[in-house]
Order: sequence, then structure tokens, then C-alpha cells
Amino acid sequence: MEGDRLGIPQSTEDHSQRSSISSAGPRSLDVLVYLIDDTVVRLTVDNLPSITAHELHRIVLESLRLPEGALELFSLWLVSPFLELQLKPKHQPYKVCRQWQDLLFRFTSCSKDEIFEDEPSLQFRRNIFFPKRKEAQIQDEDVLRLLYEEAKYNILEGRYPCDLADCEVLGALVCRVNLGRYDPEQHTASFLKERLDSFLPSHLCQRGHRLLSALWKRGSAHSPANEQGLLRAFRELPEEEEACEDRAALRKLYLSYLQKCHELPHYGCAFFYGEIDKPAQGLLHRGGRKAVVVAISLEGVSIIDSKEKHILLGLAFQELSWDHTFPNEEEHILWLEFDGENEGTPVNKLLKVYSKQAELMSGLIEYCIELNTAAEGGALDPSAASSSSASQSPATDRRHPKLQRQNSVLCSRIQHLSTIDYVEDGKEIKRVKPRRTTSFFGRQLSNAPTSYSAVRGAENLEQG
Repeated sequence: MEGDRLGIPQSTEDHSQRSSISSAGPRSLDVLVYLIDDTVVRLTVDNLPSITAHELHRIVLESLRLPEGALELFSLWLVSPFLELQLKPKHQPYKVCRQWQDLLFRFTSCSKDEIFEDEPSLQFRRNIFFPKRKEAQIQDEDVLRLLYEEAKYNILEGRYPCDLADCEVLGALVCRVNLGRYDPEQHTASFLKERLDSFLPSHLCQRGHRLLSALWKRGSAHSPANEQGLLRAFRELPEEEEACEDRAALRKLYLSYLQKCHELPHYGCAFFYGEIDKPAQGLLHRGGRKAVVVAISLEGVSIIDSKEKHILLGLAFQELSWDHTFPNEEEHILWLEFDGENEGTPVNKLLKVYSKQAELMSGLIEYCIELNTAAEGGALDPSAASSSSASQSPATDRRHPKLQRQNSVLCSRIQHLSTIDYVEDGKEIKRVKPRRTTSFFGRQLSNAPTSYSAVRGAENLEQG
């Protein structure tokens, strides 16, 4: 992605080691470009070492016979089980492949053997900087099918956390695309049970003994899915979704699936791997760390529990301040600061995300904010921004609406985070360093109304 932003896939079991380059003659090379469903687009390219991603991207577009507008919607990615990199138009894919081991060493925790053996494949995927509002206007069936396949992959792999009820609706649409009209004689519960993980995320699928499922349900934020819920959703699809089998009907199904996915705050995001501190527990106050995925899109930042597949924290850019630090050349840290409460008292909360990709996350946040500012008309006049913020509540305009489901996987779980808190009047709750006088960070969304309010620190704060 822009500025060499990288992401980590959450599941590596189904990824095969695939080379995207092979020799086809003295002056040309075969290039294999993979779609998200593992379809291969074979290209023969002259002078591959000097060809740019933009030039290769256009060749792929012509090979797939996609409209010109798809050039902005999709991008070329280099992907392996350890690293995902969206290429800039000016990048030369061949040269980036030659640097792959250096990228793995710098931005992942791979072993030497993994670095030596890993080889990326070239993939054709959605551009993370393409706005959802523009995607919602697309009507081309071939383009919609590619977007549908990518969204479905992210749902089934658990990369997009989604509530069970919504997963069943999405799974029913996949049933309709794959199986056709609902047939009560053929599409029985037992029929769907054998294929459940083709329609629903595998971490939600109910497997094994009932006792184990019950224990799982008690210890997880998710209720295990079963074939009955999927069957009910399949049966209850609106009539217009089941009218016929032509391309127009498929286009409507793709649109319905994508519209449902657009409701997710992390749709179209880039993924990064990291860890956060666990809250201290027990008599010994032992904490440790929790593996998380940091999802960054044009809308904001989400911290996702890698194991439970639910959101721990979701923030729009107007709700946060951030920074990247690399203290004493130890661990890279992405700091996120946001408003919260501590025992009913308004506070600023600081969350540390430990990751070798913290620098990339920080750069991506900054770039997304720049794109959003440009899309809203460029730099705002300071006086206009001041009067605007005084006349309206940014929280009502900018924040995602709160979901009605109390146990939704999309609701932030602040109580599961170990944060550093400061009260509004500067009284210290927990020690933090370095000292701050206004906000812990100077990097915030500027020249636009925000709902985030910096807390003033006391002059006599101790250094922890």
C-alpha cells in the first residue's frame, strides 16, 4: 500500500507458496497474477525488471476485460503468508520481489528459515484507498463479482469480525449464488452442515460434541453457528433475490452482499499484526500480552482480538491522537490516545500497540487523514473550522452509530484493554512517561472538527 504499508494475514494454513514469475523465452517472462479466489491470470511480459505496477496493472485490466474505472478501484499486491504489500503505481514489482527478504526482516518476526524460504505471489485486490461511497455506485457485474469474492474471503477467514446474525444473512446470499434457488428437498440442514464453513466463518461453525460447544459458548463472545440458522436465513431470502439465474440476478446478489459488508467499519482496511498489554489479573496482578490485528481504513482504526475475532477498540480519526515511538531501539510502539472514563471520571486513555509495523501504521493513519481532507475540499480555513465546531457536535456527525446489540462483536470492549489513564484536571491516576503538558501527542487530525479533547496534564506529574 502507499508508503510500503504492510499487513499480516490471520490464517496461513490455506496459503500455498506460489511464484509469480517464470521464464518464457530469452526476452520475455511469464507473470502469474492471482485473483482472491486463486484464479490465475497468465501474462507474458517483455522487459519485466523495469515494468511498473501501473503498467502491469493496466495489462491485467485488459486481460480481465474490466472497465477503465476499475484501474482506480483495484491494485496489485505482493502477498505471502507473512506479509501483504499493496504496490504503488510507480513500484517495480520485480525489484520489490528481490527485496522481499529485507522487508520480512524489517517488518515481521519471521525466523531466518522462514525469511529464506518465503516467496510472494502477485495478487489483484481492492485498493484500500478507494472510498466506500464510490464503490456503492458500481454496477458492472464483473467488477462486483471480484469485490464480492474478496469480501467473502475476508468474512470466511475471520478478517472482518461480524455478528452471527449478519454472518447468517451473508451466508444465505452465498448459498443463493452457489446453489441457486432454495429447494426444500435438496437444501436440507444435513446438506448445509457438510458445507457449513463454505458459507460461514470457520471460527463460528459448531463442531464436535454438544458439551464442548456449550463450553465454547460460555468462554467466547460468539455463539457457535449451526446449519439451522443458515437454513432459516437461506429460506427467508426476499423473493426478488430468488427470481432467476441470469446475470442481472447475480449482480443483485453481489450488491446485497457488498452493501451488508459496507456496514462494517473495517471493510476495505489494511491489516497489521501486533500485541497489546493484558489487564493485570489475580493476586499477583499478572498481565502478559494479547495478540491483536490492527485494521486501518479511510474511516479509522480498529483493534481486533486475533483469537476471539471481535473488536476491542474502534475509533474514527476524529476520536484519536496517535504517535509512533521506538524507545532505546527496543520495541516499536504505536500509541493511541482517546477519550474514556475511569470510575465515572472523564479521562484520556493511552493504549500501546507493540509491533514491528508501528511505523507503517502511523504513516498509513496520516495518509488516510490527508486523503479524507483532500476529499472534503482540501485544507479548511481555520476560522471556518472553528465556527463549524462551535455550531455542531462532531460526535454526532463523525462517529459510527452505536449498534443496538449489546454483545455485538463490533462494539468496543474498553474493559479488556490495559490503558494508561489521566483525569481531566491533571490529577494522575497512573504514572506515564514521558511527561505531557496538553496531549500526550502532537499528532492529531488538524484543521477539522473533532470529538477528541486533549486532557491537560499537571505540571508536577511524577515520572514512572
